[in-house]
Amino acid sequence: MPRISEITGVDFDGVNNPYVPPRELRISPKLKLHADWDRDIDPVTYEVVRHNLWQINEEHGATIQRLSGSPVAMYALDLNPSLLTEDAEFVYFGPYMQYMSGVTDTQVKWTLENRSDNPGIRDGDMFLANDPWVGAAHQQDVMLLCPVFWEGELFCWVTNCLHQYDIGGITPGSFCPSAESAYDEGIMLPPIKIIEGGEIRRDIEAVYLRASRKPQLVALDFRAQMAGNTTARNRVLELIERYGPKTVKGVMKRIIDNSEKSFLEKMKRLPDGYWQDRTYIEACRPGDRRTHRVQLQLRKDGEKLVFTNDGTADQEGAMNATYSGWRGAIMVVVTELLCWDQYFAVGGALRHIEFDPTPGTLNCANFPASVSTAPIQSMEISLYPAYNVLSKMIYPDGEMRKDIMCIGGTSQWPATLFRGIDQWGERYGYLLVDPIGGAIGAFSHADGINTGGQSRTPICQLPNVEHTEQSFPILFLYRKELPDSGGAGKYRGGLSAESCFIPHNTTHIVQDTLSSGNATPTSSGMMGGYPSTTNAYVFLRDTDILERNGRSQMIEDVTEVSGREELLQLRQENFVQNGADVYAVRWTGGGGFGDPFDRLPEDIDADLEAFAVTPEAAVGIYGAVLDANDRVDAAATTRRRAELRAAFVAKHGAQGRVREGRLLCEASVNLHVKRDAAGSYWACAKCSADLGATTANYKDACLREDLPVSASNPLIGDPARFIDDEVSFRRFHCPCCGAQIDNEIAVSRDPILADIHVAA
Repeated sequence: MPRISEITGVDFDGVNNPYVPPRELRISPKLKLHADWDRDIDPVTYEVVRHNLWQINEEHGATIQRLSGSPVAMYALDLNPSLLTEDAEFVYFGPYMQYMSGVTDTQVKWTLENRSDNPGIRDGDMFLANDPWVGAAHQQDVMLLCPVFWEGELFCWVTNCLHQYDIGGITPGSFCPSAESAYDEGIMLPPIKIIEGGEIRRDIEAVYLRASRKPQLVALDFRAQMAGNTTARNRVLELIERYGPKTVKGVMKRIIDNSEKSFLEKMKRLPDGYWQDRTYIEACRPGDRRTHRVQLQLRKDGEKLVFTNDGTADQEGAMNATYSGWRGAIMVVVTELLCWDQYFAVGGALRHIEFDPTPGTLNCANFPASVSTAPIQSMEISLYPAYNVLSKMIYPDGEMRKDIMCIGGTSQWPATLFRGIDQWGERYGYLLVDPIGGAIGAFSHADGINTGGQSRTPICQLPNVEHTEQSFPILFLYRKELPDSGGAGKYRGGLSAESCFIPHNTTHIVQDTLSSGNATPTSSGMMGGYPSTTNAYVFLRDTDILERNGRSQMIEDVTEVSGREELLQLRQENFVQNGADVYAVRWTGGGGFGDPFDRLPEDIDADLEAFAVTPEAAVGIYGAVLDANDRVDAAATTRRRAELRAAFVAKHGAQGRVREGRLLCEASVNLHVKRDAAGSYWACAKCSADLGATTANYKDACLREDLPVSASNPLIGDPARFIDDEVSFRRFHCPCCGAQIDNEIAVSRDPILADIHVAA
């Protein structure tokens, strides 16, 4: 099967992923590009114009948010604007749903190559596009591309993307969990000119809206996007009128050049090497009880980064993503960990990054794979492992180490897709937005953030309960953070939450589940940190909740009501929630960082005080000793941890060899690279025990312990409820001091993962 790097054509043939390789764009001579700019701009002018361009991009997104009638835009902020040069280099992402912008440049390049001759790209035009094989995350993420002209030349592009309410497909809301191909899903449109000379083409709009169950809302979303582009275009033109086209373009080019310079300076500080991560996705279609492997590799060679997905499962069912989705997901993490100091200006870094997945895999699927659920499954499962590989790459630098971020909440989104007749007697179809509350994973120096949102959407916010109840026929019983839901570690991952509701002002709700990460935790920890909880659905039929409500008795947990529990599978469709049926949805928290036995006793005390950790977890996972008042006895805890580590070494009858060499690199918080006369080797960071040559996998020299995956987090249940594969929690300990070096979640048949190789 060819790799993306071997696909050289960009013509859309409906089979392969269109890919624009690094070469000159083939643009019609009819289209003139503005390619003249000042190389010498004074610092004050540069800063003023640079910040103005950023504000234009932010105002662009805010305009869409204010004008759209969709809760997706207003509460989930499932949109993003971008600003690009005339030849489609990124100037700025927006701070909204960033993976949407991650493929805007490929979309614009495709438009330049395939639309500049016929029908042409002219002043006042805008192009609508949502084809995942050209440059969209999934069909619901509709892009509107707007060229900005100055004196007859294409000066730059302002673009946006917004998740549309419903654009067709076999399931209302257009998430189609049982789809077998793109033909079961919503309409797909490669870039088409929907606005010409400033006027909406009604014929094209009619085609675009025809498949929707809510055409009025989609039409409103489209007009909000048009207003966003128009606002941004006008602001850019005002800026040009004030400072001149050569100055404004010069600032754009310098923003990109400066981001490139910053990126290259960081690359110089880091050793070359190879890092990889492995995780799993579950249930590719209704009835599927398998796990599907997802792997991500990162290779650094000087100034160049190369991402691949070797070992990832083949495309199948309704869980896939395209090349665009995979690339866009990884670019979120590149932006946040490597370009955050450049105002999300990733264009310069992209000059030195290669994305080279294998087509036909579940996150680089060939047409006509089903991809409508991509953002909450295959894109998430592609995005979050990138935090691990990039964080491990930057760990050796003491300053960059502060930017490390563990995997956050909703690493797989536990969607509940509901539909029916709402409180106004109208048909509706939507999904519960609450899991966007997410959680931020632990940092290398601090705990994560409880329900801190999603790192891929920096300004996202959990919608108010009242907003959701106003929009849909449901009544919340509670929404609360969950103790123990964050991954344990030296620094704890942020807590996640659970929402619980019943139908209200309607007879019933028809529901679908659409989830992964319910059996296998996907918010894994890092460098010895433990994973967070899994997703979970709890569904109780025929409960006494209405009687309780009549007595004004509020519940704090779903276990307080009596009723008949029904185990929901991960792609269960068309089940009915009646008025007395209680439904609770729990989402994943943030992964932990570092060995839980290294957590300070006073931090565990604070966790207990804040109900972030239960006493059982403090004792069983953190090795704490508690007094009669459930306060941590620091001295006894230190002794107990040492005893447990020593007992583990004695149990395995192993005794490692301490080897004193010269420190070359701190590869992780628990792992060093050292060198002596015999060569370079891995060493325990605590006791300098020899863990083998750096040409081998350090885990092979560790003491290995395989535990049930439920041992990694108190809220993780039995995976056998959903999958047939056995899943293990593998811990790797130093053979001398017994300290935990690392751990991994793995399907038992899979080999040990070699996650770090640093060039010594």
